[in-house]
Amino acid sequence: MPRRRIGFWYRFAAVLCKPPLVVLLKRDWRGMENIPAEGGFITAVNHNSHIDPFAYAHFQYNTGRVPRFLAKSGLFNKGFIGAAMRGTGQIPVYRESTDALSAFRAAIDAVERGECVAFYPEGTLTRDPDGWPMTGKTGAARVALQTRCPVIPVAQWGANELLPPYAKKPSLLPRKTHHVLAGEPVDLDRFYDREMTPDLLKEATEAIMAAVTRHLEEIRGEQAPQTPYDPRRERIEQGRRTHTQKREERVRGTRPTAREEGLGT
Repeated sequence: MPRRRIGFWYRFAAVLCKPPLVVLLKRDWRGMENIPAEGGFITAVNHNSHIDPFAYAHFQYNTGRVPRFLAKSGLFNKGFIGAAMRGTGQIPVYRESTDALSAFRAAIDAVERGECVAFYPEGTLTRDPDGWPMTGKTGAARVALQTRCPVIPVAQWGANELLPPYAKKPSLLPRKTHHVLAGEPVDLDRFYDREMTPDLLKEATEAIMAAVTRHLEEIRGEQAPQTPYDPRRERIEQGRRTHTQKREERVRGTRPTAREEGLGT
């Protein structure tokens, strides 16, 4: 299938965004040869800064295969921003849908049209204390198994040093380097022709996230934690800790302390 033309709106966005990115970030980009020249595919990218979508889009734009990001549908109705979102071919996600496959139907259609669809499988900025990828959500795996398109794992690092997660001000000096490593397609053959159960999607998602994490390990020259940070598990553990703390406080509140009993000094 032929490559889609970049189009006016994407070129206009590049004119606006590329100059400040070039000024703010040096580039260490590897793996462009792994970006398919033709046909639809998915990129699975880690997310560690509010500005890394722009930095990653810069990398992807330079490959000639511009990414189509999934974004909240409400953004498409907001004046100039909405016009830019529609014009650059971004993909609206209708969160009110209760059917996961329907929610990603636009992404499936885009892949089948020969587009590149960019997924942040973590769904939000990483909450791992050291910036490693968290456990992923299953949307990218669902679209990949439905379409059997290539999934390119992409690791990035450096935008988070310019603007750390949840920071309000950037750290401009010294000038940071944006590292990107795009790998070969993730091998998902073992998941094809099987019922798309939650367990299957979870296993496929883990394979995708493991590939992204391996590439980030190569960029950073460090080893990631054996068990990825899991926000859901952390919320459960935090709830347990809070419950235990409150219970202990109630117990202490009904028993006099040693000082109150006149014991000790």
